Amino acid sequence: MLSRRQKHILIKFFSMFSVIRGYNILVVVIAQYLTSIYILAHDMPLKHVVFDLNLLMLVMASSATIAGGYIINNFYDSEKDLINKPIKSHLDRLVSQNTKLSFYFILNFMAAIMASYVSFRAVVFFSIYIFCIWLYSHKLKKLPFIGNLTSAVLTIAPFFAIFMYYKNFESVIFVHAFFLFLMISMRELTKDLENIKGDLALGYNTVPVVYGERISKLMLTVLIGLALIPCYLLLYRFDVGLMNIFFYFSLVLLFLFLILLWKSRTKTHYLLLHNMLKFIIVLGVFSIVLINVDVVLNRI
Repeated sequence: MLSRRQKHILIKFFSMFSVIRGYNILVVVIAQYLTSIYILAHDMPLKHVVFDLNLLMLVMASSATIAGGYIINNFYDSEKDLINKPIKSHLDRLVSQNTKLSFYFILNFMAAIMASYVSFRAVVFFSIYIFCIWLYSHKLKKLPFIGNLTSAVLTIAPFFAIFMYYKNFESVIFVHAFFLFLMISMRELTKDLENIKGDLALGYNTVPVVYGERISKLMLTVLIGLALIPCYLLLYRFDVGLMNIFFYFSLVLLFLFLILLWKSRTKTHYLLLHNMLKFIIVLGVFSIVLINVDVVLNRI
């Protein structure tokens, strides 16, 4: 049996884990390493990638920055989350705002320290990244289009840090990035539809609030159409190995998403659509290994 103090610490831990969305950060870490091994540094010996301290520091700096970003976002969205996410909000509030802000500054400081191990340019990159996350949480997320675009760019920024480290400019990388960008943009817009009640109450001028649900659905339809472009290129113009299974499956899910989208009316419906897009993104991360299932064995 845990003591009362141990239970209190455990509850606080889960509350903080909820605030920083530790599960999302874990997926980003896995995605950065898989992207490095299978795409960005596919021609390097495996141990040089896996045991590269510079890569580790970039991944850890990204994780610290993202965690800090979730904290500052939670800080500014605390009132809105009471409406949109009452259960999660209750859990998040078990940690005081002062404690959250203290962690925010500690995490950003740690990110700068870890980036400094790699290079001064890495410090500049993460400093700008931290500032942009704060600006997004404080101002930009309340603006239609700009908020969605900024959120999508900030989500893929950690991969840009790895991309610049390896300086791999193959065309297939940009096509992969474009597909990811579109999926994230769709997820953000769907999330706005899901959270329209809280956004409207707190004065967030998101696309659904300003232009309505119909225009938002039309935009999502256009984004799905655009997603067909990278899917076609990755299936028929580039060699992605068995990862083509993922892209065929994604097309099926996107078609299903489109049908459900135009029938959706409630928060529950939009939550289902949001989770469908999250599933595609996470599945895509783990499907990277299908590019070449023998790549690890061949490079040991």
